Amino acid sequence: MCRVYIALLACAAAFAQVPHQHHPPRDTGEYARVLNNPSREKWQKPDEVIRALEIRSGEVIADIGAGTGYFARRFASHAAKVYAVDIEPKLLEHAAKDAPENLITIHAAPDDPKLPPNSVDTVFFCNVLHHIESRPEYLKKLAVALRPGGRVVNIDFHKKELPVGPPPSMKLTVKEVVSSFKAAGFQQSKSLDFLPYQYFLVFMKQ
Repeated sequence: MCRVYIALLACAAAFAQVPHQHHPPRDTGEYARVLNNPSREKWQKPDEVIRALEIRSGEVIADIGAGTGYFARRFASHAAKVYAVDIEPKLLEHAAKDAPENLITIHAAPDDPKLPPNSVDTVFFCNVLHHIESRPEYLKKLAVALRPGGRVVNIDFHKKELPVGPPPSMKLTVKEVVSSFKAAGFQQSKSLDFLPYQYFLVFMKQ
């Protein structure tokens, strides 16, 4: 069983705005403001992330832990379809508000992203994977959702003291992430290092 913090698929992004905060804000309104704090762009570099993804015009992307749609809404300008996946319905309401027609929200379960089989070209995690304890099992479910040639992108904080993000005890090393993906039948295909506080890893099914 995949045990996750109460805000599993969005709280890491909130940690990124409130250094060393162990729990998400008490209400989703506050939470949404944290997730969408403009100061995040200085180090999250969303435009550079999107360029690095080289999104194709017909691509379908699933943003796991989409929260208020920080990345999902941006993806929608480049991809054919975007699934904004989260376990918190009120955050998904924020993501869906005035969203492009090609952005579809999915109310997921803590242990199941609820993506249709063979439906996605890119699965995207940002500041989320370290909250999932049963990572190989969860990743195997994502593998079912991937189309042939699909990829999983994982961006998360380096496991050390940083001016943003959760404490080191909550983070994963690159080695731990690679091990989880390997156990789920993936292999690393790329690593990028332009983000100041995070690693950027790409995985493909073996």
